[in-house]
Amino acid sequence: MPDRASATALIPLLLFLALFLGAGVYYTAQGVEMGFYQLRAPVAILPALALAAWLARRRGVPALDTLLAGMGHPNVVLMCLVFLLAGAFATVSRQIGAVDAVVSLGLNMLPATLILPGLFLVAGFVALSVGTSMGTIAAVTPIALGVAEAAGMDRALVVGAVVGGAMFGDNLSIISDTTIAATRSQGVSMRDKFRENVRFALPAALATVVLLAVLGDSAPVQAPGSASPWLALPYLVVLVLAVAGVNVVLVLGIGIAIAGAFGFALAPAYDLPRFAGDVYLGYESMVEIVLLSLLIGGLAALTQALGGLDWIARQIARMAGGRRGRRAGEFGIAALAAGSDAFTANNTVAILVSGPVAKEIAERHAVTPRRAASLLDIFACVVQGVLPYGAQILLAASLATVSPLQLAGRIHYSWILGAIAAGFMLWPARAMPPMGTGADRAG
Repeated sequence: MPDRASATALIPLLLFLALFLGAGVYYTAQGVEMGFYQLRAPVAILPALALAAWLARRRGVPALDTLLAGMGHPNVVLMCLVFLLAGAFATVSRQIGAVDAVVSLGLNMLPATLILPGLFLVAGFVALSVGTSMGTIAAVTPIALGVAEAAGMDRALVVGAVVGGAMFGDNLSIISDTTIAATRSQGVSMRDKFRENVRFALPAALATVVLLAVLGDSAPVQAPGSASPWLALPYLVVLVLAVAGVNVVLVLGIGIAIAGAFGFALAPAYDLPRFAGDVYLGYESMVEIVLLSLLIGGLAALTQALGGLDWIARQIARMAGGRRGRRAGEFGIAALAAGSDAFTANNTVAILVSGPVAKEIAERHAVTPRRAASLLDIFACVVQGVLPYGAQILLAASLATVSPLQLAGRIHYSWILGAIAAGFMLWPARAMPPMGTGADRAG
């Protein structure tokens, strides 16, 4: 086959990033709240798709057929289905009071001497359960601010612990949109990606807990309201089933059914019509990311057909001095995820944009699919966790009335996670691909 590698194929993707980033910078400079979310990504990508289709026609590539094939790829369709089910599970669980139950359980177990580490762990468990760092920050930050005011603690330090915990749990959660995007783009199971991520995330979390224990002071904590601890069980069931390797569609279906059953039994006035309505509200909460996933799938197919992915892989190999080892591939994937997030200010969008390219790099450099998925999620979340114009820090800063720049320096977990992940990739014993099963070697 002729060499189709072409940098021109990347122009549509760069146009999308420029529109999305440019609009965010403009609106932020104008003082608009959440400036990076004024031009929605599924709209910003439309000019890029038009340009990609025009380039395809000039190169003799069937533009519409390629676009539709990319949008209808089994991995893309499955990812969209999982997004919808994850949204339904998260919404039903929240409406029956499961989030309140998790927060109450966590805060009731906190000793006064470990307030900062405790808030970090509570936020981490909430995010692990609900699959969203934004929802976690919105739920836990007001409680953390009350603790900070009662104890005279630094607000930025306290809220930084919450944001760090939210990023920790979101990175590991099997119902997080970042996890779903990373696993589906690399063709790896939730269980394998979770196990791989724990190797990075757990040491970073432990180091963060120790650091926060040194930085923090004693303070009394009052748990919010009263909620039945049994309402936390749907989260635990979903987590156990996912780690056990049950198909993610089945896991989320079971989770929705169990959450509804617990709502009927324990939540006041929760009935079948409310349950059905909450399931649909969950679907609606995922409409934007589903639309973007479909459109990104089409753009990725056009970019690949035009030789854009081949060109990126060739440039990464050139920067690595021609080395095709796993370490060069891992750093390429990490840089790709981090750079995409810095441009888009959205870790899910960053993973969707860079996923196909990361898969190509992984295959060329003998990086296992589970390691590629893990690195995509980790480095997108690392950058998102310290990005002053990212949604997480903007939300937390507005709730705490502190500067986003000041808060970014207090997200200790994200900085530590980035350092630990880089250390793992640089470890000398990991220079050569590991021996293992055929699936492990496939990369």
